[in-house]
Amino acid sequence: MSEFSIGDAEDVLSQMFAPWVLDLGLSVDAVGAEGAVLRLPFSDRICRVGGMVCGQAMVSAADTAMVIAISSALGGFLPIGTVDMTVNYMRPASSTDLLINAKVMRLGKTMCFCNAMLTTADTGKDCAHVVGTYALPPRPPQA
Repeated sequence: MSEFSIGDAEDVLSQMFAPWVLDLGLSVDAVGAEGAVLRLPFSDRICRVGGMVCGQAMVSAADTAMVIAISSALGGFLPIGTVDMTVNYMRPASSTDLLINAKVMRLGKTMCFCNAMLTTADTGKDCAHVVGTYALPPRPPQA
């Protein structure tokens, strides 16, 4: 398995996701064997009434971060499908970037289980916890 770098993750982010996901302005802060940290920059475009970051932007960022985390664990991108996602919103976020810390909990042959914690970049307070399940395509046996 090859080393998956921040540059590799940024390539996946810029080339493999829908244009509207790219409009979120996500960036990769870190990648490792079991996870990734992405940043969702604060913008009025992702806020709802009252200046709070909307849940749709949060869960889209979390889904994207978990795909990057899985890519890192696999050593490269594979076309995977989101099977299930559960989100628990814990507190509103406004006027701050969000950090999405995504971790691979179990990487199986056909399924992958992840979680992501969204925290405020300025105070580190938890905003949302997301759990995701992903279907993996068949992979050739490792030598």
